This record gives sequence, C-alpha cells and structure tokens, in this order.
Amino acid sequence: QVQLVESGGGLVQAGGSLRLSCAASRNIISINIMAWYRQAPGKQRELVAAIGSGTYTNYADSVKGRFTISRDNAKNTVYLQMDSLKPEDTAVYYCKGVVLGNRVTYDYWGQGTQVTVSS
Repeated sequence: QVQLVESGGGLVQAGGSLRLSCAASRNIISINIMAWYRQAPGKQRELVAAIGSGTYTNYADSVKGRFTISRDNAKNTVYLQMDSLKPEDTAVYYCKGVVLGNRVTYDYWGQGTQVTVSS
C-alpha cells in the first residue's frame, strides 16, 4: 500500500507559478512511475506529467515548456513546478503512483489539490 498526499495548490494569477508536492508513505524508489493528473470541471482526468525511477519523463503537449516534474528520493516526494500558468490550467491536480508487479499493476492516488488560475 502507498499513501500519497498532495499539497501546494491555491489561487494564482495568470502568468504566475505554483509548485505542487506529492509526499509518499514509502520509498518512492520502489514506485515505478509517479505522475500528475488533473481534472477540470466537466472534463475527463488527463495526464499532465510523469516521471520514472531513472531519467524518464513525459509531459502533456499543453504543458511542455511550462511545467517540470521532478523527484526527491531522499524525501519520498515528487514535485510539479508550474510556471506561466494559464486559466485553462485550472483543475484539481492528483498525484498517482504506479507499481508494476508480477503480471499486475497497482495504482495509487492522492486526494487531489485545487489549482485555480485567474485571468
């Protein structure tokens, strides 16, 4: 089992920055993939960024060049640095951990943190 707790959300003006944190209850080295998703009202949850245990990272086209995902293994924490925020980035942001088992995948989700970008 893995518990994930997000923090760092809030209200920011367009063009501003926020840094989200996702603290895991266990060593994140043992979690194969950590990712950030977001869900805006009336829309499906979408992948924002993902990071593997090595150098692998992946970003949604809409956030490339503006968002940066990183991990601090010593703190068991994954971050999402969000710069040049736009009103369309407004959503609840969720942290997800993926553990690859033997022919099975375990997904763990945090409770979400609200990000609101005003124009």
